Order: sequence, then C-alpha cells, then structure tokens
Amino acid sequence: MGPSQLAGVAGGVERPLTPALAGRVVFPAGRGHRPNAAGCRVPAERVVADSGLPWTMLRATQFHDLVLMVARQLAKLPVVPVPAGFRFQPVDADEVAARLVELTLGPPAGLVADLGGPRVYRGADLVGGYLRASHRHRPIVPVWLPGKAARAVRAGANLSPEQAVGHRSWEDFLAERVSLPSGSRSRSTA
Repeated sequence: MGPSQLAGVAGGVERPLTPALAGRVVFPAGRGHRPNAAGCRVPAERVVADSGLPWTMLRATQFHDLVLMVARQLAKLPVVPVPAGFRFQPVDADEVAARLVELTLGPPAGLVADLGGPRVYRGADLVGGYLRASHRHRPIVPVWLPGKAARAVRAGANLSPEQAVGHRSWEDFLAERVSLPSGSRSRSTA
C-alpha cells in the first residue's frame, strides 16, 4: 500500500497513530520466506510518514504478554532451549495503551520516543522466572542461532534502554498472571 492508497483508505481519518516495534534494524525474512511483521516495519513506517497526513508513531519493546506466551510454550518441553545472548526489555501492554491514548489526544508528533520496559533481561532469566513462578523445573539450555536477525538481537537491536520508561517489571507481571510464591523474584541483568 502506497502513500496515496493510505490517504484514500484513511478517508475521514485526520491522522494515523501507528504503534510499531522498537529497535534499530529491520529483521530480514530469509531466503524464500515471506517477510514477518518486523521485516515489514520500516516500509510500513515509510508509507505512514510519506502519506501526506499528519501522523504519530510510537515504537515499543516486547510486551510482557508475548514473553509469557513464548515462555509457556517453551516450558512444555523437557529441556528449554533459549537463544544464546538474546536480551529483552518487556513492557506492560497497559502502559503502552495509556501512552497511545495520550498521543491520540495530542497534536500529531511524528516519530515519538520509544517506550521500553523498566529493565533489560537475559532471555534465560525471563524463562527462568516463569518456570519458578509456575513451579516447574526444567533445565535451560542456551542455543546459538545463526544469521543477521539473531546477530542483531544479540547486539541489542530490539532494545531501547535509553527509553526504559515503563514501570511494571516482569516480576510484577508474573506475580499477577502466574501463581508466584511471595518473596520470589526473577533476576534481571542489563
């Protein structure tokens, strides 16, 4: 969809408000594969920016709910593979929604500052926190993933530590969503 098509589809829309993924790279789809949402990010952002409409775009890091969904699936395995060197900065979806409402009520602002979760965690620490909260015992095994996208994530391209403005931590999220014994906490590392 090009800028003129977006303007046509947007008939009656004063300005688009676009949520997007935080980070500094486009993750390639790989040979012979369709692009994923992250791989389409920059072209989609360009369409909005070039539409001629006033616009606002907020990039956010990974939602707690996404990390939980992945951790739940991995915890079904007898041995939990976790990509080696991957770090994440999960943010609460309600905090992102509140910021989107705030931006909607204000004037068009273009690309605004990213919204990242309060801390950066190693992937193994996020999964380990879930395993403890759900009272499961599984060995966690680091798995090296090859390729440009994996290299970008290991380099922190999916993070926005300079915009760690979210307040709800992974531990707080788990305490509400998973039966976490009081006093237990997941460990975080930057």
